[in-house]
This record gives sequence, C-alpha cells and structure tokens, in this order.
Amino acid sequence: MPAETRSLEGTVIAVTGASAGIGRSTARLLVEAGAKVAITARREERLLELESELGADSVAWVAGDIADADTSERLVAAALEKFGRLDSLVASAGIGMYGGIVDGSDDDMKSMIDTNFTGTVFGVRSVVPTFLAAGGGDIVIVSSVAGIRGGADEAVYAGTKGAQLIFAGAVDRELRESGIRVTTLCPAAVSTEFAIGRGRTAGDAWLDDVLTPEDVAGSIVFTLQQPRRVRTTQVTMWSAAQAS
Repeated sequence: MPAETRSLEGTVIAVTGASAGIGRSTARLLVEAGAKVAITARREERLLELESELGADSVAWVAGDIADADTSERLVAAALEKFGRLDSLVASAGIGMYGGIVDGSDDDMKSMIDTNFTGTVFGVRSVVPTFLAAGGGDIVIVSSVAGIRGGADEAVYAGTKGAQLIFAGAVDRELRESGIRVTTLCPAAVSTEFAIGRGRTAGDAWLDDVLTPEDVAGSIVFTLQQPRRVRTTQVTMWSAAQAS
C-alpha cells in the first residue's frame, strides 16, 4: 500500500523569506499542492511577482523585515483576513556571510542574528495563539547543517542556526501536547542568492553540485504532508556530490 499522506488542499501556510530561494520555491510547491500561502519578505516587487505567478486568489502578502515583530503579526492578520485560517508556518527567511570571526562589521553580525534567530522567534510567537485556538498546527524552521556542526569562516551564521535548533526543540516539547508540531530542516549548501557578494560569487561552478531550492522545498512539503500521528523533529539534507 502507498504511504499515507495528509492533503494540503485548502490549508493556509505562512512562508517567510518568500522573495527568493527556498522560501519562493516552497510557496510555489505549496500552491501546486492545493494550499493557500501568506508570504513575506522585504522586497515588495518580488512578492508582487510571485502573487502574479501563483494567482491572487492563492496568495496574501506583507512586505517587511522579519526581524521586526510587527511583520509577523501583520502576516498572520493578512492570512486570517483573506483566508479565515492559518495552519502552518515555514520560517525560511535567512541571510549569511562567510569570513573569519573578526571579519565583517558589527552591523553585519547583528543583521544575521536579528534575521536568522530573532526573526524566527517573532514568527513562531505570532502564529502560536492561532494554532492553539485551532487545536494544532505545524511549524517548519529552515535551519542548516552549519547549526549542527559549525564550520570555519561562518561562526556567527552557524551560531544563529544552532540557536534555531535549540529553540525549535524547546518549542516542540512545550507545545506537542497541544497538537503543534515543530520541525527543523537542516540543508547543506543550496544554490540560491545566499551570501552572494559576501563570500560566494554568482556563477561559481561548485554551486552546480549542491542542493537546489526545489530540493529543500520538496522536503518541506513532504514534512507538512505527514499524518498528524507523526512528528518529524529534524531533517538533514546534503547533495550527493557534497562531502558531509
């Protein structure tokens, strides 16, 4: 018999970092699976492009910085106003740079911490009241293998990703009995705009051998489709060509 999966038809899923990369690909696959999406990112023009591509009936959007608590609150409000419900959150907004621990400016370090970790905290805090009222929900946090193993020249970035992992585990244990599942998805390198000009160069040949945004988005959709009796707490992903 085929494995049991849960239909996403008619569900409403908030996706942060939806202007590019993993977030954008996730929004696309979710709509293909029958879901509605509430999306956010800083670049309004990218959100409008995605709304046009996916159809206005399937998209609610809010432009803003995920590091501001107000952005997540407005995203939840937009989902509830347009669709009348909110079932899941995919927290995929993130930024990074490569360099030694003393490289980069103080503002660079603060920006990574605020976007990657503080933004995740605000996103989760904004959806939990709605999920509790509904009797359950799903939270998928896009972390990184860097948060598990660290790596040279990415100490602060890895620290933010490790913080996501600890945070997610704690929230999962806190809310599991309320029907809220929390998953951390930890991909290795993904070929996106991530760190371009900040340690990566567009067109680098090695990016052809790493994961694609669609690879990661597919795992997010698969996680959300698991029957409610299943808790997928952590997923790691590597491309076949990349050493682990």
